[in-house]
Amino acid sequence: MNAVLLMLMGLGAMAAGYFVYSKFICEKIFKVDPNFVTPAHEMQDGIDYVPTNKYVLWGHHFTSVAGAAPIIGPAIAVIWGWVPAFLWVVFGTIFFAGVHDAGAIWASNRNKAKSIGAVTGDVIGERARSIFMVVIFLVLLMVNAVFAVVIAKQLINFPSATLPVWGAIVVALIIGQLIYRRLINLLVVSIVGVAALYALIYIGPSLPLALPETLGPLSDNQSWIILLFVYAAIASLLPVWMLLQPRDYINGIQLFIGLGLLYGAVLLGAPDIVAPAFNTDVPEGTPSIVPLLFVTIACGAISGFHGLVSSGTTSKQLDKEPDVRFVGYFGAIGEGSLALAAIIAATAGFATLADWQAVYHAFGQGGVSAFIKGGANILESGIGMDETMAQTLLTVMVVLFAGTTMDTGLRLQRYIFQEWGSIYNLNWMQNGAVATLLAVGTCLLLAFGAGGDGSGGMLIWPLFGTTNQLLAGLTLLVITVMLVKLGRPMWYTLAPLIFLLVMTTMGLLIQLKGFYDKQDWFLFTLDLVVLIAAIVISLECSATLSRSLKARKTAAEND
Repeated sequence: MNAVLLMLMGLGAMAAGYFVYSKFICEKIFKVDPNFVTPAHEMQDGIDYVPTNKYVLWGHHFTSVAGAAPIIGPAIAVIWGWVPAFLWVVFGTIFFAGVHDAGAIWASNRNKAKSIGAVTGDVIGERARSIFMVVIFLVLLMVNAVFAVVIAKQLINFPSATLPVWGAIVVALIIGQLIYRRLINLLVVSIVGVAALYALIYIGPSLPLALPETLGPLSDNQSWIILLFVYAAIASLLPVWMLLQPRDYINGIQLFIGLGLLYGAVLLGAPDIVAPAFNTDVPEGTPSIVPLLFVTIACGAISGFHGLVSSGTTSKQLDKEPDVRFVGYFGAIGEGSLALAAIIAATAGFATLADWQAVYHAFGQGGVSAFIKGGANILESGIGMDETMAQTLLTVMVVLFAGTTMDTGLRLQRYIFQEWGSIYNLNWMQNGAVATLLAVGTCLLLAFGAGGDGSGGMLIWPLFGTTNQLLAGLTLLVITVMLVKLGRPMWYTLAPLIFLLVMTTMGLLIQLKGFYDKQDWFLFTLDLVVLIAAIVISLECSATLSRSLKARKTAAEND
């Protein structure tokens, strides 16, 4: 099959989802109200609560959720064939991710911009909230610790990307001032910012920068990870308008330009997909496609981390409630388009089936490297871009989005510590600097305490897929309870949450057996904790849902 047809079918379906399905969901189910006073206005503080232009906010939301995961997951999952990966990305984006992301922003917006964990306490109960926030903390710990490892690895492997990656921070700081001080209109700022970023990408291959292999007692990998957390800690304490918003906004535009180049190269080069549609000859040890496909591809189809961003930072910057549709649902469409590009790069970016099989010789192979190398081959053959330049461009895309996700993730982790401080009356924990130190400390403890070389976060990464999808299902469960209490249709959120909880529970059970067989008692215990948490929260939500349905039925009978 030609990649052009796959691209047109995928993008066409997602466009239809945005123009038709998202309009129905936001107007008829969530009933967004243009007159509702959002927390960004009601609680405006110039730091976290800042009413924001919907295009700028979309850039923040999209780039915060579109880290390396929508590339890694699809580029690994094609080992089962490109058809299952394609279908899950397209239909997951339309009926799962868009509803989940927009719904989480809406739910938080209607509850003083609280995180989805805190909203659980208001909607379900205190016990569900306490357990839910532990699951949230684990997801953030995994994301922050692992993405630091991913970024460090790419900066070591592709030193030509170092200058544009760090230079983008300076560009963002300047743009933040220009936008906030209203010195230049948004269009001019956008053009100048993107031009500066691409100038850095152009210069990057001519000026590769790398840390020494050893810097005192630290390796280059360890040094990069520490530097990344120092930066993320500072960034998480700065007002959102100063760095987070402008960096995410420019990165969002940069991604769409990068995707435009990649999709344009597909159109011009028209490469054939060499990978099998359904791979019946999977390598030995490859797990069953059900349920593992649905947890391997999380970001790009649906991801619980999106609910954390939606209710953690995005909802605090929402100017008008109808912006939920553009920021949340269209943000999911943007990530779906990135996942689709990853599928195409990882299946049509190879010359022959044998070349593809040489990479996908075991489950877990492919990922970022397959996307960068396959995508670079498509750019080179389609539009004649130099291979080194193409690899630099795609590496910068991956690293910048992993970095913005890490920025937002650490800020969210800080919020979690501050919320715990508020819940348990620990005033010292509510201090922003203290909460940030706790967030960074736990990440570094995991990174260096379990593995020594800074990659300890990879230790619990096998649980990310299942824990992340569990979080997405539980977020949909909270939204469903809110809809029932408001007397609105619930099946548009209930159907996807049931599917997710079933797949996630199956995945957790399969992993539990695998950890037991390997006698990996740390991961076995952690898996068991997550599984028990899922069961308890589901029971609590089911009980609340049942009571709400009975109350609604009684009210209808009395009318």
